[in-house]
Amino acid sequence: MTRLLLALLLLATPAAAAELKLATWNLAWLTTRPAGDRDLPRDLRTRSSDDLDRLRGYATRLAADVIALQEVDGPEAAALILDPAQWRFFFPDEQDVQRSGIAVRRSLPARQNPDLAALDLRAGARFSLRRGVDVTVGEGPSALRLLSLHLNAGCREPDDRGRECESIGRQAEIIAGWIEARREAGEAFAIAGDFNRRFDRDPAILPALERAAPLTRATAGRSNPCWGGRPFIDHILLGGRARDWMVPDSLRVLVYAERQPEWRNRLSDHCPISVMLDIP
Repeated sequence: MTRLLLALLLLATPAAAAELKLATWNLAWLTTRPAGDRDLPRDLRTRSSDDLDRLRGYATRLAADVIALQEVDGPEAAALILDPAQWRFFFPDEQDVQRSGIAVRRSLPARQNPDLAALDLRAGARFSLRRGVDVTVGEGPSALRLLSLHLNAGCREPDDRGRECESIGRQAEIIAGWIEARREAGEAFAIAGDFNRRFDRDPAILPALERAAPLTRATAGRSNPCWGGRPFIDHILLGGRARDWMVPDSLRVLVYAERQPEWRNRLSDHCPISVMLDIP
């Protein structure tokens, strides 16, 4: 009788919420290709074993569960700093050196959805733009649909004008379509990555996304302490039920201990940023 009562009490107890640490990290030309490869910049300095050791150390300190990656040349390059025995890697179906990707702890269920291929406005060009990679992490009502992206550079400021701003404007329309589809499906979702855009006082790109669905921006009202302080261009946006999952004041930036200018190339000119999600 006692065992039966205990079993009934356990069934009646609500399941505990699960915390998930979501991060985004632009790793600045992380590749396995040798120096001099025609698809790499001529002045690109290849990372030494010491550089990679330090990046692995920062990945350990980050202690994330899911990482939206940018500027990573596929799963072999991701494995330089993230142990593939512990992580699954998802990359878009393209061969660009600077790809977006998503790394998910093997303890979490995850499946890849079709790429947001339309973000590559110059598909087939030598210096094409990057596709978005789309992964569902988790199952059932606790599932999170995550889009990792790296948008067109050259239109960071609210007052910028020109061809690059036209390109990122077109990309914003494509992302807004993805957001609207998530809203219509009733999905919890997140968009994380290098937007190449400062969103404070942004009159165009962020409002275009917010018209598709209400969004919570983890970086809102905060400045980025990475490399001495500057406005964020890396962002984490949450939509649907995921807006209620973000733990207040959980935004963190993992700042590198190395401060000399040379380390911007040896590590990355972007620091990883993260938030905690409390998923019921």
